[in-house]
Amino acid sequence: MALKIIFMGTSEFSVPILKSLYYSEHNILEVYTQAPRKKNRGQKIEISPIHKFSLKNKITVRYPDKINAKEEVEHIKQVKPDIVIVVAYGKILPKKLLNIKDLKFINIHASLLPKWRGAAPIHRAIMNLDKETGISIMQIEAGLDTGPIMMSAKIKILKNTNYKNLSNQLSKMGSELILKSLKLIENKEEKFIKQNNQDATYAKKIEKTEAKINWNETGEKIIAKINALHQNPGCWFELDGSRIKITKAVEINKRGSPGQILENNLTIACGEKAIQILELTKEGKQNMSASEFLLGHKVQLGKIL
Repeated sequence: MALKIIFMGTSEFSVPILKSLYYSEHNILEVYTQAPRKKNRGQKIEISPIHKFSLKNKITVRYPDKINAKEEVEHIKQVKPDIVIVVAYGKILPKKLLNIKDLKFINIHASLLPKWRGAAPIHRAIMNLDKETGISIMQIEAGLDTGPIMMSAKIKILKNTNYKNLSNQLSKMGSELILKSLKLIENKEEKFIKQNNQDATYAKKIEKTEAKINWNETGEKIIAKINALHQNPGCWFELDGSRIKITKAVEINKRGSPGQILENNLTIACGEKAIQILELTKEGKQNMSASEFLLGHKVQLGKIL
């Protein structure tokens, strides 16, 4: 029996999951997403990736400023979905919505809960040098990602894993796992296991100040941060008055004073070992290899950044 679904999501991460539901046997009644916003210097109005997919596929879209408004709660009651699926929506659902009788609220979260509850689980897992992460299918309750877990799956985090490719892998995993979860719900075979709150860690939102490189950190930690913040907001440092965003680098077994340029191939000393920059983006320019950058820019060996 096909389930009637309301989908709530906003980011690019949510799109493959909505797509898998759209092409399944289930019926998507409506999609909720965040409202169109002004972006970039031109202040052009842009709609979310989920909004774009929904328009293209003629799915009804709603983007209320206040999801806790009485009219939204009443609207959802009138639509009568069997289940609400939430993926990176960006809004906290109020109790009066979660308390709608006979309606399940399911969240697809990009971590192995209770580890990395919160806004930036993929970034934090990479920055923390975790060896693995995954997807958790959980029932939503009033707390922040505290609900009981129905299903989960793991994936390894490698040294060269960056945010973009890990996010893509987890999104694909989530798109497959949610269909398995819905099959269990259809057959009334779902089981939810409570999280152990003592094991919980929190993935707070990435602050802009975190993006600036601290050369006193180890080479391993700096590489992890470069990978975690790839490409937005991106890790950066200043060189001759310009902000340089590092998009790819490797750890090198060399030593020097933290921030010291050790070689003219952009090898820079860290608190422990060093990193060699392989790809970068200069302010106002396209991403380029370090060798392309060095064709038009001489570096001063021994200089402390």
